[in-house]
Amino acid sequence: MQTMRRRETLTVQLTRTLSERIAAGQYAVGARLPSETEMINEFGVSRTVVREAIANLRANGRVTTMQGVGAFVMQQDKSDGFQIDTANLSAVQEMVSVLELRIALESEAAVLAAQRRSPEQLASMREALAEMQAAITRGEDAVQSDMKFHRSLAEAAGNPHFLKLFNYVGELLIPRARLQSVKLDAVPMQEYLARIQREHEQICYAIEKQDPEAARAALRMHLSESKSRLQRSIAQLIA
Repeated sequence: MQTMRRRETLTVQLTRTLSERIAAGQYAVGARLPSETEMINEFGVSRTVVREAIANLRANGRVTTMQGVGAFVMQQDKSDGFQIDTANLSAVQEMVSVLELRIALESEAAVLAAQRRSPEQLASMREALAEMQAAITRGEDAVQSDMKFHRSLAEAAGNPHFLKLFNYVGELLIPRARLQSVKLDAVPMQEYLARIQREHEQICYAIEKQDPEAARAALRMHLSESKSRLQRSIAQLIA
């Protein structure tokens, strides 16, 4: 079994290794990547690391995923387009910078979602909240249901570009920001997630009531609180 080194984050290492294999043709266009279990066994990493690496590859346009089937290599575009260096995401300051981008992006998406959301889209947000609560109760990290909530909100904005940008920025940031914030603040995971869940509920309630300004305020407060927690972590590190 190959065990990955820890000189940099395991997710960055795995993302780079898979990218190199795709570039070398080891994983051909249209081919399915190894399963999560196969990667866990080969690289000696956790399921979360594998999922984050696949999310990075998907955000960079290297793979596409089919639920319950797996990840498949995509034809590579010659243009790299907009990218955030995944190697820098382990730095707390970089997380703050990306959170500022998300605040600008998602607060406007929340306004549009409050104006345009359909009953089905609202139900999808409520479903994500229920899944997150169940994950919290089981003692899990709830990353996937957190992502589902924000993705459902972006979709409810009725503008596909909000969803595309969220899929890129959000999937790179959410797991790292959560784990780093919990680690540096020494907050129990369930307590931290319960606070996040309450903030999500406020956003969803405003969208349900079709109150654009309340939705914007609740979303900005949610992400701004995350930003503040990370900034406090920076202050602790340099103190």
